[in-house]
Amino acid sequence: MKKPYQLLIGLLCLVGSVASAQDSKETAAIKAVIEKETDSFFNLKRKDWEDSWLQSSYAYWSYSDSTGTSFIEGWEGIRKSFDDYFRTQVASRQIDVAHQKGTVKIDRTWVSIRVYGNGAYARYTQRVKDDIDRDETSQIRILEKGKDGKWRIACVGAIAVYPKE
Repeated sequence: MKKPYQLLIGLLCLVGSVASAQDSKETAAIKAVIEKETDSFFNLKRKDWEDSWLQSSYAYWSYSDSTGTSFIEGWEGIRKSFDDYFRTQVASRQIDVAHQKGTVKIDRTWVSIRVYGNGAYARYTQRVKDDIDRDETSQIRILEKGKDGKWRIACVGAIAVYPKE
């Protein structure tokens, strides 16, 4: 009678370890997409930035810091809104976000990543260290996994952490 219980316990442990490994793989893939989107933005890699996004009518971007608050609904609106940024940032001007004297460094503290089937929620704090005095932000990303198996960002929410230190 002991053997069936031992077998059942062994199978449960095996299933648990496989599920944990799958979660770790998904978490790493989600982090990689978020990091790619941010890196692509700061380094003017428009195609990589666009590839990081779920290009749907329900895509959503929002940002609030000490300079103001803004939101954009739908992929076409997001893409059009960032046209000027990707077109006007050039290497010859020191004031441009992507081309500063120093390097841009992103410090990120992951708070939570939750996977729900083909959807995921990620929350973290982020500090951009560069030549511009930036606010630390608390950020969320909602991602979806496409039929191609790749995670893409469907929603960005970022708000500055106050009070500023």
